Amino acid sequence: MDKKICVVGVGRWGKNHVRTLADLGALAGIVDTNTDSIKWFKEKYPGVQTFASLDEALQAPIDGFTVATPGETHFAIAKKILQAGKPALVEKPLTLELSQSRELRDLAKSKNLTLMVGHVMLFHPAIRKIRELIKSGKIGKLQYLYSNRLNLGTVRTEENILLSLAPHDISIFQYIIGDEPLEVISQGGAFVQPHIHDSTLTILKYPNNVVAHIFVSWLHPFKEQRLVVIGSKGMLSFEDSTKEKNILFYEKGVDWVNGEPVSRDGTTDIIPYDKEMPLTEEMRYFINNLDSGSAEIAGPDSAVETMEILARASKSLLHSGERSLNNVSSPAASREFFVHPTSIIDNDVAIGSGTKIWHFSHIQPNVSIGSNCSLGQNVNVGNNVKIGNHVKIQNNVSIYEGVELEDYVFCGPSMVFTNILNPRSKYPQRGAKFYKRTLVREGASIGANATIVCGTTIGRHAFIAAGAVITKDVPDYALMAGVPAKQKGWMCECGESLSLNSDNAKCSKCSRNYLLKNGALEEKSPSAHESGKAA
Repeated sequence: MDKKICVVGVGRWGKNHVRTLADLGALAGIVDTNTDSIKWFKEKYPGVQTFASLDEALQAPIDGFTVATPGETHFAIAKKILQAGKPALVEKPLTLELSQSRELRDLAKSKNLTLMVGHVMLFHPAIRKIRELIKSGKIGKLQYLYSNRLNLGTVRTEENILLSLAPHDISIFQYIIGDEPLEVISQGGAFVQPHIHDSTLTILKYPNNVVAHIFVSWLHPFKEQRLVVIGSKGMLSFEDSTKEKNILFYEKGVDWVNGEPVSRDGTTDIIPYDKEMPLTEEMRYFINNLDSGSAEIAGPDSAVETMEILARASKSLLHSGERSLNNVSSPAASREFFVHPTSIIDNDVAIGSGTKIWHFSHIQPNVSIGSNCSLGQNVNVGNNVKIGNHVKIQNNVSIYEGVELEDYVFCGPSMVFTNILNPRSKYPQRGAKFYKRTLVREGASIGANATIVCGTTIGRHAFIAAGAVITKDVPDYALMAGVPAKQKGWMCECGESLSLNSDNAKCSKCSRNYLLKNGALEEKSPSAHESGKAA
């Protein structure tokens, strides 16, 4: 093939992208921040370019990119690729947030670029054969499907089992059935990590009385990847985890004879099909559609549809199996969030989608909380407070009126904000005119039991050590410790300590470059961090 593809992230699954594209003669480049991985791939594929950053790769003559980095990095990486005018195939899930998947879909369409998601099972010859058999009437009227995807597998820390594995099964069901579910119910358990489910059972009810369920778990004694399809005239079974990978047709069912249900137990046949490698078929399809500006299979519409169903399942999961009806396109659905029953939410509060508010917390009136935030146990948010997106507030923290938190701020357990400089119980000072404004800028982290005296600004990506007392403004990227806090050094945006060399610094973890100029630290240019770490 004359098309050249670059793989971003060559870890656990990305190395399969590399091998498959090399076999197809389409591998042109590799992006990864792990120097050991780059060294190994250079030796194995000596004619292939290697890049330490995505920006560097985007300057090379590359026709398209595949992305196999951790799910939490997908959105930023895919957006950069599309903005550069390049097609992309992104491993599932396309993003961890429905709104971001929709944004990528719209961006790809506006630029007439091919965007695919790694729903590799849609390219499995067995799944395609099963769909063909159903459409031909082999099993009669479709009635019921179930999919088990079980293993003692890799436990994720940023996404639960539903987001990690169920996209495969939902995409298969959508491919076979062709309708959106009318109702979604999901239940499960979190055993290894709080609030991250390890095992879930999801039931989907479709039009025409078609029912499906998905059982996924990474806490299972043996591996099983099984799909069973039940029809009025017969049944199909496919187990991808076996060596044979046979499609079995069971001439079984229930017939009505003289008004009575009678079991039919006929023969079991093996259905032949071409056993090509699904990843090879997926990569070949992506390459063949690079210039088309669209992909009929596993395209952005399919990705968003799968994410919408996952959002409904997640909502049900977080509400103890509450039914999620088919209203995901409504404005209310885009603002779904979770509040524990022990918490109190006052009137005129805006809470973004994906935000979780846990036990015994109180959100007071006129508060704005962004999307995908996490508020731990016993958090109090005062009147008129504004909190950005992706903010994490740990247990026993009070965000008083006058405090504002920008995006990606971290507040450690029991840290303290104030909003009055000289409080007196005998002479109360209430109301906005008395409160001193405190601003915590994007990406800043505040350690456990630290105190932020009001009227100060915490700079972008600053790091406040545990127990520190902040009495004055903190520069961007500053590391502060002590009582009162003094600057002890500089921190990278990713959280790694920086060592300056003649007013220059390079992060040993993510390769960002910094320059100290007039006492302020600033990032010199985008760097390797945007290529994502190895998957």
